[in-house]
Amino acid sequence: MGEEVAEYNGAYKVSQGLLDRFGAERIIDTPISENGFAGLGIGAAMVGLRPIVEFMTFSFSLVAFDQIVNNAPTCSPCRAASSTSRSPSAGRNGPAHQLGATHSHATECFTPTCPD
Repeated sequence: MGEEVAEYNGAYKVSQGLLDRFGAERIIDTPISENGFAGLGIGAAMVGLRPIVEFMTFSFSLVAFDQIVNNAPTCSPCRAASSTSRSPSAGRNGPAHQLGATHSHATECFTPTCPD
């Protein structure tokens, strides 16, 4: 799930062909609401589904930073679960031509340093 992942085949064509292969039940275009669909992916992982969340650019993941680095890692311990829930996220990272400064953050150092 993510912005433009279905009908448009992904902003950078990463999800190209997935809508045809898996259908609209599994490949979901979301509104511009990173915090919402990041939380949805985390919740889906908590109940045993295997979501993949795609951010148009990983700079947008900063909007959902609380979900990714605070809520997701603490869900399993709070539920006394024996294993952690995984909700992979993907997105373009770093400088992007003609997209401006707010779309070009290099965020690779943020999430690896957060606890699982």
